[in-house]
Order: sequence, then structure tokens, then C-alpha cells
Amino acid sequence: MSNMLKPYGEYKTCNLPWLKEIPSHWEVKRAKALYKKENRPVRDEDEVITCFRDGVVTLRKNRRTTGFTESIKEIGYQGIRKGDLVIHVMDAFAGAIGVSDSDGKSTPVYSVCNPIVDLNNNYYAHIIREMAKNGFIQSLYRGIRERSSDFKFDTFSNQYLPIPPRDEQDKIVKYIDFKLNKITNLINAKNKQIELLKEQKQAVVNNAVTKGLNPNVKMKQSGVEWIGDIPDTWTIIPLRQLLSPVSVKNRPDLPLLSVVREKGVIVRDIENREENHNFIPDDLSGYKVVKNGQFVMNKMKAWQGSYGVSKYEGIVSPAYYIFDLNFDNIDYFHYAIRSKVYVNFFAQSSDGIRVGQWDLSLQKMKEIPFIIPTKEEQKEIVEYIPKVFKSIEKAIEDIEQEIKLVEEYKTALISNIVTGKLDVRNISVDIDNNEIKNY
Repeated sequence: MSNMLKPYGEYKTCNLPWLKEIPSHWEVKRAKALYKKENRPVRDEDEVITCFRDGVVTLRKNRRTTGFTESIKEIGYQGIRKGDLVIHVMDAFAGAIGVSDSDGKSTPVYSVCNPIVDLNNNYYAHIIREMAKNGFIQSLYRGIRERSSDFKFDTFSNQYLPIPPRDEQDKIVKYIDFKLNKITNLINAKNKQIELLKEQKQAVVNNAVTKGLNPNVKMKQSGVEWIGDIPDTWTIIPLRQLLSPVSVKNRPDLPLLSVVREKGVIVRDIENREENHNFIPDDLSGYKVVKNGQFVMNKMKAWQGSYGVSKYEGIVSPAYYIFDLNFDNIDYFHYAIRSKVYVNFFAQSSDGIRVGQWDLSLQKMKEIPFIIPTKEEQKEIVEYIPKVFKSIEKAIEDIEQEIKLVEEYKTALISNIVTGKLDVRNISVDIDNNEIKNY
């Protein structure tokens, strides 16, 4: 455990911009004395490798396949081998530094490095990420904009790095790997709790919009297998009676909107490179206008639940469906239509060849049955759902705060160990028994 760790006995000043002192027996040298830049040819079997901001360097297909700019001729691609130290020269400031877990190839924006002396690449991946986390790499960038320069190998090679003895580097990496594994398992367990709570929220909505709030009410058959019985006073009509397609364009001055599975219609964050993968044209005159209270659907992802009633005025992709809504209680319609019950309907009304993007058939969609409670029950349901959500969302917030604290602990632990603030030399990691011992 981390409380078993103590500082080293003696330190010396090193006066690096990002590190003031190191253990007295560590050395400091420029990276050019430690690392060389690889320039391997690409083999036919090599697949694309990506270096992510969390320090994972792996085959692109292992993490995601969308949102990347493809190079048709793969000009300048280079070979990467498992164990190489990889630095994303443009995203290094954000932590895109790590050791590859696979053989493959990468674009020229990566520096592929290997030691010319006896070093542990995993240790130096942590060290360089430390330089990123405290802002030092970003301070090296030149120009007005944050990304107008980069952390090229020439820049990296001129930086001073601490050098613990090799066996100490290995112990540091082994200890960190052990702790990170336990922390990751803990975070995964907490994220699972969050997912279960989100499912509980969905179950609350599903039950309310198909069974109502009175368990003793008389029921009747709905005619839909996965819905079962519904309250006897409720009616069912096709969606075409509630939705009228509209298509208004030529308002490029309005804010960009998007439709996502978790939240429905949102204002699009055009500055967020991690989330904003889709191409945005210079000419937005062809984009469709959305008004507050209209129903908006991403027809390619409706089967996932990417639709909802908009609370904003803006514009969306021409590929989206926009509808005027002929329903008095808009809040009820939004809750109901975004429930899992209707996601199933939209999935049945979608088809296509491309995996993950099925096209919603407008004609099929119009015939989807919509279950309508009495107006009084609609009002009760709209008042009931937020009250139940409040306690569930509070539980989710508490868990998210716990995760944040664990992440902060992880960041501080790695920093303290790789920079020599804490000594792991007398710590034994017992992987078989899943424990750490002093000796």
C-alpha cells in the first residue's frame, strides 16, 4: 500500500523546470544521450497503431475505428514494434505518450523511440507524461495557438531526464503496474455501479410510460409482445398522427446542434476534438433549422436512441429528421419516446448494410404505435419521474466523485514515485497473492 512508502534518505538539486530535486544516487542527462528515433519500413501485415491521450498505444481497432483522418496513400508511415516508446508529437502536451503493446505502423506525427543505453521504456513513458501533466511540454510550444507547434524528437532529445539505476526503474514500473491494475479494477467496479443506476432510471421510465403509476388499475392487451398489458383507459395511435416532417434551411447563423443517445438534443461543442469527429462544412446553408419543442432524430442512429425533443434553436445535419410535434404534454412525449420501449421500435424500423449505422425508414417509423395515458396521468408521470431520478442521480454523482478522488490519487501516486519523492526499493510486489510487502 502507498502508506508503506517513504521518501529517499538523501536528495540533490537538479533544477529542471519541471523537477527541482531527485534522489542523490540518480543521474540526469539529455534525452539525446538516452534515446534514438526509429525509422522502420512498413510491412504488409502492419495495421495502424494509435497513441491515445491516456497513454495507451495500441492497434486502432482495439479502441475505436471512427473519427480519424485516413491517409489514402499512407505517405510517410513508419513501422512500430511492441515495446517501442511512442510520442504523439502534436498531442504530447495532453499525455499522448506510451509504450506500444503491438506491432504495427503509424503516421509521421509519432516519434518512435528506443534507448541507446539500458533503460526501461515504461518508466520513461511515465516520466514524459509527467512532463506533460505539469504543463512543461506545453510551455515548449511556440506560436499563438496551443497546437501551432509540437513536441518533435529534436525538441524531446534536448530535454534533461532523470536516470534511476535500471533495477530501480524496473521496480518502479512493476509497483505502478500493480497499483494501476488494482485502481483500474476499482474504477471499473464503480462504473458498473453507475451503469446499473442508469438502467434503474430507464426502468423507472419504461414502467411509468407502459404501466402507469397505479399498480391496481384495470389492464388490457396492448397488442405489442414486449410491452404486454397497458392500463385500460390508455389509447394507442400511430406516430404519424403526432409528427409532421419539416425542413427549413438557410440559417447558417444559428448554433450547431447534435443528437446523442445519452441526452437527446444538445448544443454541439465544435472545439472538442475528442468528441467532435464529424466533418463540419464551411457552408452550413444546407443544414436544417431546429426550433424549441420540435422532435429531432439522427436517422442513422435512431436504433440507439439518438433522438429527442429539442430545448434549443439551432441547425443540424441535413441527414436528420425534424418534426413538428402535435402533442400537448411535450415533457411526457420526450420521456416516453426516449424510453427503451421505443428504442426497440426504432431499431425494428431501421435497416442497412453498414454496421453501426442503420437507416431509419420514415414510412415504417410513422406506423410505430405510441401509447397515450390520460392527460391527468401524463402530468402525474412527468412529476413523478424527476422525483425518482433525483435520488438515483445523487447516488451517481457520489460515485463519480469517488472515481474523481481515486483518479487524483492515481495521478499523485505515479508522480511521486517516478520523480523519486517516494522510494519503492524495499517494496516487494507479490502478483500471485495480489499483495505488496515490505522487506
